[in-house]
Amino acid sequence: MVSSVDALKDRDPARIGAYTLLARLGAGGMGQVYLGRSPGGRLVALKVIRDEIVDHPEALARFRREVETVRAVRSAYTANLIDASLDAAPYWLATEYVPGPTLSSAVSQRGPLPVETCRGLLAALAEGLAAVHAYGVTHRDLKPQNVILAAQGPQLIDFGIARTTAQTALTEAGFAPGTPGFTAPEVLLRNEVGPAADVFALGATLAYAATGRPPFGHGEPAGVSYRAVHEPIDLVGVDAGLAALVEACVAKDPAARPGLGEVIAWCGVRTALVEDPFYGGLAALGEAVPATPTAVPAMPVTPPANTPGGVHDLPTVAPQAPHGYGYTPTQVTQPTPATRPHRKSWLIAGAAGVVVAVGAVAALTFLPGGDDGTGKGTDGTAGPGTIPAAATTAGGDESELKPPTYVEQTNPSRDYWEADTTSGDGQGACNLPTEERNPQFEWSVSAADTNAPYSSGKGRIGFRLKFAASTPYYVSVAVKPPHEIDSDTGKPFEGGLQQNLDLGYTSKPATAGIEWTYLTYPDDFRQIVRGKEAGDAISVANDPGDWTVLYLHVQGAKKYASVACDGFVSK
Repeated sequence: MVSSVDALKDRDPARIGAYTLLARLGAGGMGQVYLGRSPGGRLVALKVIRDEIVDHPEALARFRREVETVRAVRSAYTANLIDASLDAAPYWLATEYVPGPTLSSAVSQRGPLPVETCRGLLAALAEGLAAVHAYGVTHRDLKPQNVILAAQGPQLIDFGIARTTAQTALTEAGFAPGTPGFTAPEVLLRNEVGPAADVFALGATLAYAATGRPPFGHGEPAGVSYRAVHEPIDLVGVDAGLAALVEACVAKDPAARPGLGEVIAWCGVRTALVEDPFYGGLAALGEAVPATPTAVPAMPVTPPANTPGGVHDLPTVAPQAPHGYGYTPTQVTQPTPATRPHRKSWLIAGAAGVVVAVGAVAALTFLPGGDDGTGKGTDGTAGPGTIPAAATTAGGDESELKPPTYVEQTNPSRDYWEADTTSGDGQGACNLPTEERNPQFEWSVSAADTNAPYSSGKGRIGFRLKFAASTPYYVSVAVKPPHEIDSDTGKPFEGGLQQNLDLGYTSKPATAGIEWTYLTYPDDFRQIVRGKEAGDAISVANDPGDWTVLYLHVQGAKKYASVACDGFVSK
């Protein structure tokens, strides 16, 4: 993901604690990361936990553990903890701000790194990991998105799922920590986490740097993780000596992997990485820091009586939905008593995942967030508020506000809707809160030909805004089967039902307006892989169980946030 320093939005606070907020650096299910300035002028990366996470004991425990981990690990290869607030909501932590692109962003912009740059980077990262391990901490999620190429040398970020040898693993049942393609076989198979697993991730990260390709290929997380356990890493075209070193790091048997000291010696570096001209060019890719806060003005809303419906290019528009469901989550506020009443991700998957790589910031790993837990409103109403603005360009040219033709999964999707077995009318709830606040958004899911709950055949999925927005508000709907689907058969993989970490089948983004937009499942949905259609949506009869419906506010093909979560039971 390309590093970014984005303008503040109207709903963002002006200050957190003693820090003046200057820009957004990234977001995820657990919280928002801001660029802040201390009263004395020091720049910090300030991560604010979402207020509703306070009611999730495991998530709050992860955040507290993250603070303690970052406080304990003080290294030239990590951003030091500066400040934190853990006594009352909003909970937050502040670390040193480290400008520079992520390794993932740099490779996507400049291509694979030269052999000598790879050797220098490998040695530096191995030294950094050794420093972290010296504190008794394993990173557990090393990957290209969690390496910042700073001017002073590479920095390791995202210690949200790191842990010390004395800490108990806080891992969701059935899911190993890490990211598909960078998670070691012993972690995937036995949740056996140790320093050797970080060495595996280090080798996989260098394979990506040397090839520009995912080390164990593209595709569904389960398939990528299977290849990491059973198949060789992709090193086609890599220098033979470097390839041998990487292969040693990613040995399937953790006991066969070299120690970090051996890796450093094997690299045989003779000069500092920061003296490498190619590395210096990569470090310069980081974005400039804004000098003053740049808040986006609130978007005006107009009464629906005087505003025509929004323009869209998907199926039909009907005058009114049979029922609408509203959702009004809260937002990060000043340090006042927490309001109640968020999410989304590929983050910590069944074979793993992550949330957001915060390009130019030493940010820390986010947990998946999700819906408000209620799934639906009861009367289709929503509280007052403004509609979040769509993405704008640096120059604010509205002519460039055009919907992408598709949305594509960027991280593991951990949103799951579960039916209420005591309800006979399709009620249920999502496990995670939504990522973005929009009290004007309403949605519905029903059978295509009736107002009955959707369970078979074709479904009708609708959405609208209670008030029209002056800036286009693009929405795509993702419909997600409960299990991983074999693309060859259109049904769950044989040999066991694997929980689905894919985004599922998505609709073409359309402009939401005050009139209802309706989509038909499966007709208006398809699977997108690497920017191309990979197949039509399957029949709901192919995978009986609880299906998830995610409504996404779309700002780019790979830039979107969930605003609502719903679902239905396929029988």
